[in-house]
Amino acid sequence: MKVKKIIRGDFMSMKESITKEAIYHLPKSNFSYGYDRETLHLRIRTKKGEVKKAFLRVGDPYIWEAGGADGGNLNAKGSVWSSAENFEMTKEAETEYFDYWFAEYKPPYKRSRYAFILENDSERLLFTERKIFNLPIGELGEDIEVLSNPMNFFCFPYLNGIDVANTPKWVKDTVWYQIFPDRFANGDHSIDPEDVVPWGTEPTSNNFMGGDLRGVIDKLDYLKDLGINGIYFCPIFTASANHRYDTIDYMEIDPSLGTKETFKELVEEAHKRGIKIMLDAVFNHAGFLSKQWQDVLKNEENSQYKDWFHIKKFPVKEGLVEGNINGKKLNYETFGTVFAMPKLDTENPEVKEYLLEVGRYWVREFDIDAWRLDVANEVDHSFWRDFRNELRKIKDDVYILGEIWHDSLPWVMGDQFDAVMNYKLTDGINGFFCEDTFNAEEFKHTVNQVLISYPRQVNEVNFNLLDSHDTSRILSIAKGNKAKAKLAYLFMFTQPGSPCIYYGDEIGLDGEKGHYSDLNRRCMIWEEEKQDKELYAFIKKLIELRAKTPEFKIIDIDWLEAGSATKFVAYRKGAVSVIINNSNEATAYKLPNDLRNTSVHDLYLDRATELEDEIILKPYEFRIFKK
Repeated sequence: MKVKKIIRGDFMSMKESITKEAIYHLPKSNFSYGYDRETLHLRIRTKKGEVKKAFLRVGDPYIWEAGGADGGNLNAKGSVWSSAENFEMTKEAETEYFDYWFAEYKPPYKRSRYAFILENDSERLLFTERKIFNLPIGELGEDIEVLSNPMNFFCFPYLNGIDVANTPKWVKDTVWYQIFPDRFANGDHSIDPEDVVPWGTEPTSNNFMGGDLRGVIDKLDYLKDLGINGIYFCPIFTASANHRYDTIDYMEIDPSLGTKETFKELVEEAHKRGIKIMLDAVFNHAGFLSKQWQDVLKNEENSQYKDWFHIKKFPVKEGLVEGNINGKKLNYETFGTVFAMPKLDTENPEVKEYLLEVGRYWVREFDIDAWRLDVANEVDHSFWRDFRNELRKIKDDVYILGEIWHDSLPWVMGDQFDAVMNYKLTDGINGFFCEDTFNAEEFKHTVNQVLISYPRQVNEVNFNLLDSHDTSRILSIAKGNKAKAKLAYLFMFTQPGSPCIYYGDEIGLDGEKGHYSDLNRRCMIWEEEKQDKELYAFIKKLIELRAKTPEFKIIDIDWLEAGSATKFVAYRKGAVSVIINNSNEATAYKLPNDLRNTSVHDLYLDRATELEDEIILKPYEFRIFKK
């Protein structure tokens, strides 16, 4: 058997000087934020490989050797800033061009002035808000004036608890299951749409299969047995399309899905089984058949709802002519260029109050646990701040999740969303494991970049996924290679955040998503003889492992191996080491010193294992060890 060797590369050699232009820190951001009511988290960025050690110099601005209570000593001469201390920072992560350093600090009086000391073998710098100072090499005494002049330092004026991103603690232990209601299970044929087609018909953008809420109730025990403790529903409100993102009435359940009584029963039965419920809200736009938009079409500028939408000019109907319904020349704004989805004006007080009541109503009356917010980044920040405040008055641990596909820091600093759909991580995982667009080093950098992009409490509850109703299914992304898809699931389940399974993935559903293809929205297969039982058992095992292995949820990831020329990764989370061979050839891996010739527990196989100096992994094989 031909075996490829993995040899650990040398660390980047330390350069003599530190590139000042690469140093970066921003207060009140992902580089400086409150983790809880007592704790500050602080980061700084430096050019990759240049800094050997980093220190946080921090203290209270009012505590001096003499005076200071009135703040008068901030520019004092001859008085020592007695509260200043130095704390060594940890190297949190590296990306393609940068290193990131991290420190946790508990300010005794909630106030902080801070700067950063950066050093290598030949240089030491003090990085402050106002200037970069050169410091001498050797022992640092309090007689160095710039170390005791906090007027130059960054300021975290006060750690106000209300400003801290207070994310729901239950989410980090939740495994979600996304359900596209029309395609999951039909439990009540009496409410089927008039034009329903047989279950399992090839899906199109406009056919209906008859899935409903009763069908979900009937399958709650199936989900519980799989290990699911959270259901994320695509929209269930009255709409005209099978995806129901064109809302007609936000206050009513679509009749072809069931009634409010049925939904209330679903929530209650789910809660009995320890399963949370998340609904999907479409507040960016309304459906073409909503009463508000129909009134605009009928009455034009005389409509009482004309200010509910972004109308460019009247008559609105002027653009709705054959050949001009693709959105490019309409007299009103839409979602994308979809003429049937007119954009709502959430700055309008009537619209705002109407939608806020939608959010309140389903939490207050039906005890749902979470909202997923569609096209969240196109709705104004002011609306989302009020949305969060209103919901938290009713349920203080409601989970608020935004659909944003790019960097989302402005939305997750504590005043709007708890988390976002983590498509940045999705791209990294799928690119490395399924699409072969990343090598191991590029994959590592992508994962690390996601982790340093947000406050840690956001990473703890970010919504991690491999696919969804908006993408091709993971098996299709992997071009049918089930082994690669399994490795993608393995990595996702060993990361912080809240993982999600798109309905049917666990039993082998595949399907491409494209402009003219809805194959990713196939009907769930319930005939057991047609299900992939081996894949089901694998995913169920991963869910079980995650539930009993807290190390999987640790933020920090220690990369043991991720070379630029390989498809092989090894990483450590606390006492757990994960080794993955994502290639089509057997690979030998020389173990780190602390794992050589030791006894460990193989978590996946649930047995003790004696290790030697190296292990050989077959193509697409993995190991999970706990010391």
